[in-house]
Amino acid sequence: MNLSQYKNVLTISLPLVLSMGAITVMEFTDRVFLGNYDLNALAAATPAGITSFLFTAFFLGVAGYVNVFIAQYTGAKDLAGVGASLWQGIYFALGGSLFMALLSFFSVSLFSLIGHAPAIQALEVIYFRILCLGTGASLLSATLSTFFTGRGLTRTVMGINMAGTLFNIPLDYALINGAWGFPEMGIQGAALATVAAWIFMATAFIFLVFTRDNNHKFHLWEKRQFIPSLFMRLMKFGIPGGVQFFLDILVFTFFILMVGRLGRDELAVTNMVMSINGLSYMPMFGFSMGVSTLVGQAMGAGKPKEAEAAARTTSHIALIYLAFLILLFLLIPEPLIRLFLPQNNGMNMAPLIDMGIVLLRFVALYLFFDSLVIIYTGVLKGAGDSQYVMWCMVVTGTLFLFLPVWAGITFWHMGLYFIWSCITLYLVILFFLVMVRYYGGKWKAMSVIEDPLPKVPAQVPL
Repeated sequence: MNLSQYKNVLTISLPLVLSMGAITVMEFTDRVFLGNYDLNALAAATPAGITSFLFTAFFLGVAGYVNVFIAQYTGAKDLAGVGASLWQGIYFALGGSLFMALLSFFSVSLFSLIGHAPAIQALEVIYFRILCLGTGASLLSATLSTFFTGRGLTRTVMGINMAGTLFNIPLDYALINGAWGFPEMGIQGAALATVAAWIFMATAFIFLVFTRDNNHKFHLWEKRQFIPSLFMRLMKFGIPGGVQFFLDILVFTFFILMVGRLGRDELAVTNMVMSINGLSYMPMFGFSMGVSTLVGQAMGAGKPKEAEAAARTTSHIALIYLAFLILLFLLIPEPLIRLFLPQNNGMNMAPLIDMGIVLLRFVALYLFFDSLVIIYTGVLKGAGDSQYVMWCMVVTGTLFLFLPVWAGITFWHMGLYFIWSCITLYLVILFFLVMVRYYGGKWKAMSVIEDPLPKVPAQVPL
Protein backbone atom coordinates (compact mmCIF):
# COMPACT_ATOMS: atom_id res chain seq x y z
CA MET A 1 0.00 0.00 0.00
CA ASN A 2 1.44 3.34 -1.07
CA LEU A 3 0.21 5.84 1.51
CA SER A 4 1.47 8.78 -0.55
CA GLN A 5 -1.03 7.85 -3.29
CA TYR A 6 -3.91 7.95 -0.83
CA LYS A 7 -2.68 11.25 0.51
CA ASN A 8 -2.45 12.70 -3.02
CA VAL A 9 -5.97 11.54 -3.90
CA LEU A 10 -7.39 12.95 -0.68
CA THR A 11 -5.56 16.25 -1.18
CA ILE A 12 -7.14 16.69 -4.61
CA SER A 13 -10.49 14.94 -4.18
CA LEU A 14 -11.54 15.62 -0.60
CA PRO A 15 -12.04 19.37 -1.13
CA LEU A 16 -14.14 18.53 -4.22
CA VAL A 17 -16.14 15.98 -2.24
CA LEU A 18 -16.74 18.62 0.42
CA SER A 19 -17.65 21.10 -2.33
CA MET A 20 -20.22 18.71 -3.74
CA GLY A 21 -21.33 18.00 -0.18
CA ALA A 22 -21.90 21.72 0.32
CA ILE A 23 -24.07 21.82 -2.81
CA THR A 24 -25.93 18.73 -1.56
CA VAL A 25 -26.56 20.42 1.77
CA MET A 26 -27.89 23.47 -0.08
CA GLU A 27 -30.32 21.32 -2.11
CA PHE A 28 -31.17 19.14 0.88
CA THR A 29 -32.11 22.08 3.11
CA ASP A 30 -34.07 23.64 0.25
CA ARG A 31 -36.21 20.48 0.03
CA VAL A 32 -36.57 20.28 3.82
CA PHE A 33 -37.74 23.91 4.00
CA LEU A 34 -40.19 23.38 1.13
CA GLY A 35 -41.48 20.10 2.58
CA ASN A 36 -42.24 21.77 5.88
CA TYR A 37 -43.79 24.74 4.06
CA ASP A 38 -46.09 22.86 1.64
CA LEU A 39 -46.09 19.31 0.21
CA ASN A 40 -47.19 20.67 -3.17
CA ALA A 41 -44.09 22.88 -3.25
CA LEU A 42 -41.90 19.89 -2.41
CA ALA A 43 -43.61 17.75 -5.05
CA ALA A 44 -43.03 20.48 -7.67
CA ALA A 45 -39.48 21.50 -6.78
CA THR A 46 -37.66 18.30 -7.70
CA PRO A 47 -39.29 17.75 -11.13
CA ALA A 48 -38.84 21.43 -12.02
CA GLY A 49 -35.32 21.57 -10.64
CA ILE A 50 -34.17 18.38 -12.31
CA THR A 51 -35.80 19.41 -15.62
CA SER A 52 -33.89 22.69 -15.51
CA PHE A 53 -30.71 20.81 -14.64
CA LEU A 54 -31.39 18.38 -17.49
CA PHE A 55 -31.07 21.16 -20.08
CA THR A 56 -28.19 22.75 -18.18
CA ALA A 57 -26.36 19.42 -17.89
CA PHE A 58 -25.17 19.39 -21.50
CA PHE A 59 -23.58 22.83 -21.16
CA LEU A 60 -22.13 21.98 -17.74
CA GLY A 61 -20.68 18.75 -19.14
CA VAL A 62 -18.94 20.50 -22.03
CA ALA A 63 -17.79 23.49 -19.99
CA GLY A 64 -16.65 21.16 -17.22
CA TYR A 65 -14.49 19.27 -19.71
CA VAL A 66 -12.23 22.30 -19.69
CA ASN A 67 -11.00 20.69 -16.46
CA VAL A 68 -9.46 17.83 -18.48
CA PHE A 69 -7.78 20.24 -20.90
CA ILE A 70 -6.34 22.32 -18.08
CA ALA A 71 -5.21 19.16 -16.25
CA GLN A 72 -3.45 17.78 -19.33
CA TYR A 73 -1.87 21.13 -20.20
CA THR A 74 -0.72 21.36 -16.57
CA GLY A 75 0.82 17.88 -16.79
CA ALA A 76 2.53 18.89 -20.06
CA LYS A 77 3.72 22.16 -18.39
CA ASP A 78 2.04 24.31 -21.07
CA LEU A 79 0.71 27.21 -18.98
CA ALA A 80 -0.41 29.26 -21.97
CA GLY A 81 -2.63 26.30 -22.93
CA VAL A 82 -4.30 26.59 -19.53
CA GLY A 83 -5.31 30.21 -20.14
CA ALA A 84 -6.42 29.61 -23.72
CA SER A 85 -8.54 26.57 -22.74
CA LEU A 86 -10.27 28.53 -19.99
CA TRP A 87 -11.39 31.23 -22.42
CA GLN A 88 -12.84 28.71 -24.88
CA GLY A 89 -14.91 27.33 -22.02
CA ILE A 90 -16.10 30.82 -21.08
CA TYR A 91 -17.28 31.48 -24.63
CA PHE A 92 -19.15 28.20 -24.67
CA ALA A 93 -20.75 28.98 -21.28
CA LEU A 94 -22.03 32.32 -22.60
CA GLY A 95 -23.79 30.51 -25.45
CA GLY A 96 -25.32 28.06 -23.00
CA SER A 97 -26.56 30.92 -20.84
CA LEU A 98 -28.40 32.44 -23.78
CA PHE A 99 -30.03 29.12 -24.65
CA MET A 100 -31.28 28.61 -21.09
CA ALA A 101 -32.69 32.13 -20.91
CA LEU A 102 -34.65 31.53 -24.13
CA LEU A 103 -35.87 28.17 -22.80
CA SER A 104 -37.56 29.90 -19.87
CA PHE A 105 -40.18 31.30 -22.27
CA PHE A 106 -41.38 27.75 -23.05
CA SER A 107 -41.88 26.68 -19.43
CA VAL A 108 -45.70 26.62 -19.51
CA SER A 109 -45.82 24.47 -22.65
CA LEU A 110 -43.12 22.15 -21.33
CA PHE A 111 -44.85 21.33 -18.06
CA SER A 112 -48.21 21.03 -19.78
CA LEU A 113 -46.70 18.19 -21.81
CA ILE A 114 -45.40 16.52 -18.64
CA GLY A 115 -48.94 16.43 -17.32
CA HIS A 116 -48.71 16.69 -13.55
CA ALA A 117 -51.67 17.95 -11.51
CA PRO A 118 -52.56 21.61 -12.25
CA ALA A 119 -51.61 22.83 -8.74
CA ILE A 120 -48.19 21.13 -9.03
CA GLN A 121 -47.75 22.30 -12.60
CA ALA A 122 -48.18 25.99 -11.74
CA LEU A 123 -45.46 25.74 -9.09
CA GLU A 124 -43.16 23.82 -11.44
CA VAL A 125 -43.37 26.63 -14.01
CA ILE A 126 -42.39 29.28 -11.43
CA TYR A 127 -39.41 27.31 -10.14
CA PHE A 128 -38.19 26.26 -13.60
CA ARG A 129 -38.41 29.73 -15.13
CA ILE A 130 -36.35 31.41 -12.42
CA LEU A 131 -33.65 28.73 -12.49
CA CYS A 132 -33.36 28.97 -16.30
CA LEU A 133 -32.93 32.74 -16.20
CA GLY A 134 -30.19 32.40 -13.58
CA THR A 135 -28.33 29.50 -15.16
CA GLY A 136 -25.73 31.80 -16.74
CA ALA A 137 -24.18 32.42 -13.34
CA SER A 138 -24.04 28.67 -12.65
CA LEU A 139 -22.35 27.93 -16.00
CA LEU A 140 -19.81 30.72 -15.54
CA SER A 141 -19.04 29.54 -12.02
CA ALA A 142 -18.55 25.94 -13.18
CA THR A 143 -16.26 27.02 -16.03
CA LEU A 144 -14.09 29.30 -13.93
CA SER A 145 -13.77 26.63 -11.25
CA THR A 146 -11.89 24.40 -13.74
CA PHE A 147 -9.00 26.90 -13.63
CA PHE A 148 -8.39 25.63 -10.10
CA THR A 149 -9.58 22.01 -10.25
CA GLY A 150 -7.58 21.23 -13.41
CA ARG A 151 -4.39 22.35 -11.64
CA GLY A 152 -5.24 20.46 -8.48
CA LEU A 153 -6.00 23.58 -6.40
CA THR A 154 -9.30 22.22 -5.21
CA ARG A 155 -9.39 23.92 -1.80
CA THR A 156 -10.25 27.21 -3.50
CA VAL A 157 -13.29 25.64 -5.13
CA MET A 158 -14.29 24.09 -1.82
CA GLY A 159 -14.09 27.45 -0.07
CA ILE A 160 -16.26 29.20 -2.64
CA ASN A 161 -18.88 26.43 -2.73
CA MET A 162 -19.09 26.35 1.05
CA ALA A 163 -19.40 30.13 1.19
CA GLY A 164 -22.18 29.93 -1.41
CA THR A 165 -24.01 27.34 0.69
CA LEU A 166 -23.72 29.45 3.84
CA PHE A 167 -25.04 32.40 1.84
CA ASN A 168 -27.94 30.35 0.44
CA ILE A 169 -29.36 28.50 3.46
CA PRO A 170 -30.57 31.43 5.59
CA LEU A 171 -31.71 33.33 2.50
CA ASP A 172 -33.60 30.24 1.31
CA TYR A 173 -35.41 29.87 4.63
CA ALA A 174 -36.21 33.57 4.81
CA LEU A 175 -37.61 33.83 1.27
CA ILE A 176 -39.66 30.64 1.54
CA ASN A 177 -41.22 31.41 4.92
CA GLY A 178 -41.13 35.20 5.06
CA ALA A 179 -38.71 35.39 8.00
CA TRP A 180 -36.57 38.30 9.24
CA GLY A 181 -38.43 40.94 7.29
CA PHE A 182 -38.31 39.13 3.92
CA PRO A 183 -41.57 38.52 2.02
CA GLU A 184 -43.09 35.03 2.12
CA MET A 185 -42.53 33.70 -1.40
CA GLY A 186 -42.71 29.91 -1.07
CA ILE A 187 -41.26 28.04 -4.03
CA GLN A 188 -40.47 31.31 -5.83
CA GLY A 189 -38.28 32.33 -2.90
CA ALA A 190 -36.48 28.98 -3.00
CA ALA A 191 -35.59 29.50 -6.67
CA LEU A 192 -34.46 33.10 -6.13
CA ALA A 193 -32.22 32.04 -3.23
CA THR A 194 -30.58 29.41 -5.44
CA VAL A 195 -29.89 31.90 -8.23
CA ALA A 196 -28.51 34.41 -5.72
CA ALA A 197 -26.06 31.75 -4.50
CA TRP A 198 -24.94 31.06 -8.09
CA ILE A 199 -24.28 34.76 -8.66
CA PHE A 200 -22.38 34.96 -5.38
CA MET A 201 -20.09 32.06 -6.37
CA ALA A 202 -19.52 33.25 -9.95
CA THR A 203 -18.50 36.69 -8.68
CA ALA A 204 -16.06 35.14 -6.22
CA PHE A 205 -14.43 33.07 -8.97
CA ILE A 206 -14.07 36.11 -11.23
CA PHE A 207 -12.13 37.97 -8.55
CA LEU A 208 -9.89 34.99 -7.81
CA VAL A 209 -9.16 33.94 -11.40
CA PHE A 210 -8.46 37.27 -13.04
CA THR A 211 -5.60 38.50 -10.88
CA ARG A 212 -2.38 40.14 -11.99
CA ASP A 213 -0.32 37.10 -11.00
CA ASN A 214 -2.55 34.68 -12.89
CA ASN A 215 -2.53 36.92 -15.94
CA HIS A 216 1.27 36.98 -15.93
CA LYS A 217 1.71 33.25 -15.36
CA PHE A 218 -1.03 31.85 -17.59
CA HIS A 219 -1.28 34.63 -20.21
CA LEU A 220 -4.98 35.01 -19.40
CA TRP A 221 -5.45 38.34 -21.14
CA GLU A 222 -3.14 37.48 -24.02
CA LYS A 223 -4.99 34.22 -24.68
CA ARG A 224 -8.48 35.71 -24.44
CA GLN A 225 -9.07 35.29 -28.17
CA PHE A 226 -11.50 32.79 -29.60
CA ILE A 227 -9.23 30.08 -31.06
CA PRO A 228 -11.28 27.98 -33.52
CA SER A 229 -8.97 24.94 -33.54
CA LEU A 230 -8.79 24.76 -29.74
CA PHE A 231 -12.53 25.42 -29.39
CA MET A 232 -13.30 22.63 -31.86
CA ARG A 233 -11.01 20.27 -29.95
CA LEU A 234 -12.94 21.13 -26.81
CA MET A 235 -16.13 20.34 -28.71
CA LYS A 236 -14.70 17.05 -30.02
CA PHE A 237 -14.08 15.72 -26.52
CA GLY A 238 -16.44 17.88 -24.53
CA ILE A 239 -19.65 17.28 -26.49
CA PRO A 240 -19.63 13.51 -25.79
CA GLY A 241 -18.93 14.41 -22.17
CA GLY A 242 -21.79 16.90 -22.22
CA VAL A 243 -24.14 14.40 -23.86
CA GLN A 244 -23.12 11.79 -21.26
CA PHE A 245 -23.90 14.20 -18.43
CA PHE A 246 -27.15 15.16 -20.15
CA LEU A 247 -28.12 11.48 -20.46
CA ASP A 248 -27.20 10.88 -16.84
CA ILE A 249 -29.60 13.60 -15.75
CA LEU A 250 -32.18 12.59 -18.40
CA VAL A 251 -32.38 9.15 -16.81
CA PHE A 252 -33.30 10.61 -13.44
CA THR A 253 -35.52 13.31 -14.97
CA PHE A 254 -37.49 10.69 -16.88
CA PHE A 255 -37.60 8.60 -13.71
CA ILE A 256 -38.99 11.47 -11.61
CA LEU A 257 -41.51 12.52 -14.25
CA MET A 258 -42.85 8.99 -14.71
CA VAL A 259 -43.21 8.61 -10.95
CA GLY A 260 -45.22 11.85 -11.03
CA ARG A 261 -47.87 10.04 -13.07
CA LEU A 262 -48.50 7.65 -10.19
CA GLY A 263 -49.68 10.34 -7.77
CA ARG A 264 -48.63 13.13 -5.44
CA ASP A 265 -47.57 10.90 -2.54
CA GLU A 266 -45.38 8.66 -4.73
CA LEU A 267 -43.77 11.74 -6.27
CA ALA A 268 -43.21 13.47 -2.92
CA VAL A 269 -41.65 10.37 -1.33
CA THR A 270 -39.46 9.75 -4.37
CA ASN A 271 -38.30 13.37 -4.18
CA MET A 272 -37.43 12.90 -0.51
CA VAL A 273 -35.45 9.73 -1.18
CA MET A 274 -33.66 11.20 -4.21
CA SER A 275 -32.65 14.17 -2.05
CA ILE A 276 -31.22 11.72 0.50
CA ASN A 277 -29.53 9.86 -2.36
CA GLY A 278 -27.74 13.14 -3.06
CA LEU A 279 -25.64 12.37 0.03
CA SER A 280 -23.90 9.78 -2.14
CA TYR A 281 -24.28 11.13 -5.68
CA MET A 282 -22.81 14.58 -5.23
CA PRO A 283 -19.76 13.49 -3.16
CA MET A 284 -19.10 10.72 -5.71
CA PHE A 285 -19.20 13.38 -8.40
CA GLY A 286 -16.52 15.17 -6.37
CA PHE A 287 -14.39 12.01 -6.40
CA SER A 288 -15.04 11.74 -10.15
CA MET A 289 -13.82 15.30 -10.74
CA GLY A 290 -10.77 14.64 -8.57
CA VAL A 291 -9.76 11.43 -10.31
CA SER A 292 -10.41 13.06 -13.70
CA THR A 293 -7.93 15.79 -12.75
CA LEU A 294 -5.31 13.29 -11.55
CA VAL A 295 -5.74 11.12 -14.63
CA GLY A 296 -5.59 14.17 -16.91
CA GLN A 297 -2.38 15.43 -15.32
CA ALA A 298 -0.83 11.96 -15.51
CA MET A 299 -1.80 11.49 -19.17
CA GLY A 300 -0.57 14.99 -20.04
CA ALA A 301 2.79 14.06 -18.51
CA GLY A 302 2.81 10.72 -20.38
CA LYS A 303 2.46 8.57 -17.23
CA PRO A 304 -0.52 6.19 -17.62
CA LYS A 305 0.65 4.07 -14.66
CA GLU A 306 0.05 7.03 -12.37
CA ALA A 307 -3.43 7.37 -13.86
CA GLU A 308 -4.18 3.74 -13.01
CA ALA A 309 -2.93 4.24 -9.46
CA ALA A 310 -5.18 7.30 -9.05
CA ALA A 311 -8.22 5.32 -10.23
CA ARG A 312 -7.54 2.41 -7.91
CA THR A 313 -6.87 4.58 -4.88
CA THR A 314 -9.92 6.77 -5.43
CA SER A 315 -12.20 3.75 -5.64
CA HIS A 316 -10.83 2.39 -2.34
CA ILE A 317 -11.53 5.65 -0.52
CA ALA A 318 -15.00 5.98 -2.06
CA LEU A 319 -15.97 2.46 -0.99
CA ILE A 320 -15.29 3.31 2.65
CA TYR A 321 -17.69 6.26 2.42
CA LEU A 322 -20.27 4.10 0.62
CA ALA A 323 -20.19 1.47 3.35
CA PHE A 324 -21.12 4.13 5.91
CA LEU A 325 -24.03 5.41 3.79
CA ILE A 326 -25.41 1.96 3.08
CA LEU A 327 -25.49 1.18 6.80
CA LEU A 328 -27.15 4.55 7.44
CA PHE A 329 -29.89 3.93 4.88
CA LEU A 330 -30.55 0.41 6.12
CA LEU A 331 -30.40 0.96 9.87
CA ILE A 332 -32.00 4.39 10.43
CA PRO A 333 -34.16 5.21 7.38
CA GLU A 334 -37.17 6.60 9.26
CA PRO A 335 -35.45 9.64 10.84
CA LEU A 336 -34.11 10.59 7.39
CA ILE A 337 -37.61 10.45 5.86
CA ARG A 338 -39.18 12.40 8.72
CA LEU A 339 -36.87 15.37 8.04
CA PHE A 340 -38.95 16.15 4.94
CA LEU A 341 -42.40 15.79 6.47
CA PRO A 342 -44.44 18.62 8.00
CA GLN A 343 -44.94 18.30 11.74
CA ASN A 344 -48.24 18.41 13.68
CA ASN A 345 -50.47 18.96 10.65
CA GLY A 346 -52.96 16.20 11.53
CA MET A 347 -52.09 14.07 8.48
CA ASN A 348 -51.26 10.36 8.75
CA MET A 349 -47.64 10.16 7.64
CA ALA A 350 -47.18 6.41 8.26
CA PRO A 351 -47.85 5.35 4.62
CA LEU A 352 -45.33 7.90 3.33
CA ILE A 353 -42.73 6.77 5.86
CA ASP A 354 -43.22 3.10 5.00
CA MET A 355 -42.91 3.85 1.30
CA GLY A 356 -39.76 5.90 1.89
CA ILE A 357 -38.12 3.10 3.89
CA VAL A 358 -38.61 0.65 1.01
CA LEU A 359 -37.16 3.14 -1.50
CA LEU A 360 -34.11 3.72 0.68
CA ARG A 361 -33.49 -0.02 0.52
CA PHE A 362 -33.40 0.27 -3.27
CA VAL A 363 -30.84 3.07 -2.90
CA ALA A 364 -28.72 0.93 -0.60
CA LEU A 365 -28.85 -1.85 -3.20
CA TYR A 366 -27.70 0.18 -6.21
CA LEU A 367 -25.37 2.59 -4.41
CA PHE A 368 -22.21 0.52 -4.98
CA PHE A 369 -22.78 0.24 -8.73
CA ASP A 370 -23.89 3.84 -9.25
CA SER A 371 -20.97 5.31 -7.33
CA LEU A 372 -18.28 3.30 -9.10
CA VAL A 373 -19.83 4.15 -12.47
CA ILE A 374 -19.45 7.84 -11.58
CA ILE A 375 -15.82 7.40 -10.50
CA TYR A 376 -14.64 5.27 -13.43
CA THR A 377 -16.38 7.44 -16.03
CA GLY A 378 -14.29 10.24 -14.48
CA VAL A 379 -11.19 8.12 -15.17
CA LEU A 380 -12.15 7.50 -18.79
CA LYS A 381 -13.08 11.14 -19.40
CA GLY A 382 -9.84 12.33 -17.81
CA ALA A 383 -7.96 10.43 -20.52
CA GLY A 384 -10.25 11.64 -23.32
CA ASP A 385 -12.38 8.48 -23.67
CA SER A 386 -15.73 10.26 -23.50
CA GLN A 387 -17.51 8.78 -26.56
CA TYR A 388 -17.64 5.24 -25.18
CA VAL A 389 -19.36 6.38 -21.99
CA MET A 390 -21.87 8.37 -24.02
CA TRP A 391 -22.86 5.40 -26.21
CA CYS A 392 -23.06 3.06 -23.22
CA MET A 393 -25.60 5.35 -21.61
CA VAL A 394 -27.61 5.74 -24.84
CA VAL A 395 -27.96 1.98 -25.42
CA THR A 396 -28.34 0.88 -21.80
CA GLY A 397 -30.74 3.68 -20.90
CA THR A 398 -32.97 2.97 -23.89
CA LEU A 399 -33.14 -0.81 -23.47
CA PHE A 400 -33.27 -1.16 -19.72
CA LEU A 401 -34.87 2.04 -18.45
CA PHE A 402 -36.73 4.27 -20.90
CA LEU A 403 -38.64 1.59 -22.81
CA PRO A 404 -39.55 -0.73 -19.91
CA VAL A 405 -40.58 2.12 -17.57
CA TRP A 406 -42.66 3.84 -20.25
CA ALA A 407 -44.33 0.57 -21.25
CA GLY A 408 -44.76 -0.49 -17.63
CA ILE A 409 -46.57 2.70 -16.64
CA THR A 410 -48.49 3.28 -19.88
CA PHE A 411 -49.65 -0.22 -20.79
CA TRP A 412 -49.07 -2.56 -17.86
CA HIS A 413 -50.05 -0.13 -15.08
CA MET A 414 -47.06 -1.10 -12.96
CA GLY A 415 -46.38 0.69 -9.68
CA LEU A 416 -43.63 2.59 -7.90
CA TYR A 417 -41.44 -0.38 -7.01
CA PHE A 418 -41.34 -1.56 -10.63
CA ILE A 419 -39.88 1.80 -11.69
CA TRP A 420 -37.27 1.62 -8.94
CA SER A 421 -36.36 -1.93 -9.99
CA CYS A 422 -35.71 -0.68 -13.54
CA ILE A 423 -33.38 2.11 -12.38
CA THR A 424 -31.48 -0.42 -10.26
CA LEU A 425 -31.06 -2.83 -13.19
CA TYR A 426 -29.91 -0.01 -15.46
CA LEU A 427 -27.16 1.04 -13.04
CA VAL A 428 -25.91 -2.52 -12.55
CA ILE A 429 -25.58 -3.13 -16.31
CA LEU A 430 -23.93 0.26 -16.87
CA PHE A 431 -21.40 -0.57 -14.14
CA PHE A 432 -20.27 -3.75 -15.92
CA LEU A 433 -19.96 -1.97 -19.29
CA VAL A 434 -17.80 0.81 -17.82
CA MET A 435 -15.54 -1.64 -16.00
CA VAL A 436 -15.04 -3.69 -19.18
CA ARG A 437 -13.84 -0.54 -20.94
CA TYR A 438 -11.55 0.47 -18.09
CA TYR A 439 -9.84 -2.90 -17.83
CA GLY A 440 -9.60 -3.11 -21.63
CA GLY A 441 -7.02 -0.31 -21.36
CA LYS A 442 -7.69 1.55 -24.62
CA TRP A 443 -8.00 4.83 -22.67
CA LYS A 444 -4.29 4.66 -21.74
CA ALA A 445 -3.28 5.63 -25.29
CA MET A 446 -5.57 8.69 -25.52
CA SER A 447 -4.92 12.43 -25.14
CA VAL A 448 -6.93 15.62 -25.64
CA ILE A 449 -3.89 17.86 -26.33
CA GLU A 450 -2.21 16.06 -29.21
CA ASP A 451 -2.22 19.07 -31.52
CA PRO A 452 0.05 22.05 -30.77
CA LEU A 453 -1.65 25.16 -29.44
CA PRO A 454 -1.89 27.83 -32.19
CA LYS A 455 0.25 30.93 -31.75
CA VAL A 456 -2.26 33.78 -31.65
CA PRO A 457 -0.85 37.34 -31.62
CA ALA A 458 -1.58 39.18 -28.41
CA GLN A 459 -2.87 42.25 -30.25
CA VAL A 460 -5.77 40.43 -31.91
CA PRO A 461 -8.95 41.97 -30.48
CA LEU A 462 -11.87 40.02 -29.01
